[in-house]
Amino acid sequence: MLVFATALTPNGSWETWGIYGLGLIILILISRVTISVLLQRVAIEFVFIGVVLLGTLFRDGGEILWSWGFLRITSEGLLVLGSVAFKAFLCLCTVNILVLTTAIPDLLQALVTLKTPPLLVAILASMYRYLAVLIAEFNSMRRAAIARNLMSSPRWQRLLVGHMIGSLFIRTYERGDRIYQAMLSRGYTGSLPSLQVPQSKLNDYLAIICIVILILWGQMVHLLS
Repeated sequence: MLVFATALTPNGSWETWGIYGLGLIILILISRVTISVLLQRVAIEFVFIGVVLLGTLFRDGGEILWSWGFLRITSEGLLVLGSVAFKAFLCLCTVNILVLTTAIPDLLQALVTLKTPPLLVAILASMYRYLAVLIAEFNSMRRAAIARNLMSSPRWQRLLVGHMIGSLFIRTYERGDRIYQAMLSRGYTGSLPSLQVPQSKLNDYLAIICIVILILWGQMVHLLS
């Protein structure tokens, strides 16, 4: 809910985002997430978003602040860039706190509880498992190359990385197919098996109430400003 409220707030609502940021700080303190780890994850993800956001800096509208040829930085573009960047930062922090404090099987089970299409949940579960296979295969190949002293020079490193990418694709494809066949032999039908049905607790209801109050507070500040 907090992610949707942050994303749907109009551009330039700095007071509202400040309130959401304050709630996010409280959430970080309660969840005991290491700030350095959180910022590292957000920084890596924000690089990809930042490349897309650069285009909003040159949009038409407002006062021209800087121009060079056909490139123009306007006040409207600067406002949109700052607003979208701040919203993206808050949303990424919220999502990463959720991922850092909740196990992946619990997240997938939560999606099932929220009536997410089973096919989408199955795709996400398979992606998570196959990414783990990909990382394990890459680490195995890297350890083998280091043990044979093949990573001693930059030229050999570039050559080995090229070979590893091609070999990694073939090995992970075959390994993934074996994993899927093993899943089918154990009765996998495309849906996630659940050993226990999660039960709502008092803390869950209190957390929802606090989030709703925070969202309403932020929206009231936006409407009154």
